[in-house]
Amino acid sequence: MDSNELERGLEKVRDFHERYRLYAGERVLGCPELLEKLFIALLSGGHVLLEGAPGLGKTSLARAYAEFLGLGFRRVQFTPDLMPLDVIGSNILEQDEKGVRRFRFFEGPIFTNVVLGDEINRATPKTQSAFLEAMEERRVSVLGETRILPAPFFVIATQNPIELEGTYPLPEAQVDRFFMKLDFRMPSFSDLVAILEMGEREFIGRPAELGETLEVLAAWERIRAELAVPRSLKAYIARLVLATHPSPSSPEAARRMVLSGASPRAAIALLKAATARAAIRGRARVSFDDVDELFGDVAAHRVVLSFEAESEGVDRRELLSNLIGETRRAFAERDE
Repeated sequence: MDSNELERGLEKVRDFHERYRLYAGERVLGCPELLEKLFIALLSGGHVLLEGAPGLGKTSLARAYAEFLGLGFRRVQFTPDLMPLDVIGSNILEQDEKGVRRFRFFEGPIFTNVVLGDEINRATPKTQSAFLEAMEERRVSVLGETRILPAPFFVIATQNPIELEGTYPLPEAQVDRFFMKLDFRMPSFSDLVAILEMGEREFIGRPAELGETLEVLAAWERIRAELAVPRSLKAYIARLVLATHPSPSSPEAARRMVLSGASPRAAIALLKAATARAAIRGRARVSFDDVDELFGDVAAHRVVLSFEAESEGVDRRELLSNLIGETRRAFAERDE
């Protein structure tokens, strides 16, 4: 691919992101960084675990996201009595007008492009497992028959961090399958006032057609491998992920505060996310700052804190921020 074609591809992705940010930013106020990271997850083909208190607009966010992209959208409210077949679908025995009986498959709500799994930690582990298997494999199996899910396929799962009664926390191995975990925070005073005035103004942003979305995703697939990722940056990502493990060579904070560090899947996700971030900013070269900015979103939910850290109320993101500083200093000293 020549430089002109690469530049055109980057411009297409960047312009599409600006249109998305305008459309979604008018409908979900006060979280521009969150909107950007959802778009990064889209380009990276990853799913997002969204954590926030009730009433902040998580459903509105997911709906605006799907509406702009022209993708199908369904919401699944997870409850303790929800069964796997309620999510993936099931075979129903039908009888036609001639009296012939046959099984017919009725698709569950997971057969769409964007699925909102609301309060996923309220479902039993069996239902959680079926949902997360579909996320990983992009297909489901019913009575020995495999059915492919629509493409693109994207999951936004939510959790309520302040209510634990009647919940089934996701095991670490299942949480690791989420590309990112993002925090949805309370809006500021000015954003809250703007939310109250939303019905008084007309929206400017307009949704894209499905064909436009597919065209941009296809363009991204062509140019992603052409973006410059220095070997030193890949080494830096590897060092960051290894720094989260409590080994003798790790920083003292990790040795004392971490029980289990981030997986190799985190390193792969971090590289994809950093590459997408560079692209939507119109850069053909991935930087260390791209990696640092997204490290917490990609790795925090994959790090298991020790009992000592939990008892001291250590914040995972703050811990990872400290690891970034120590790793960057080590790289700078090596360059000198």
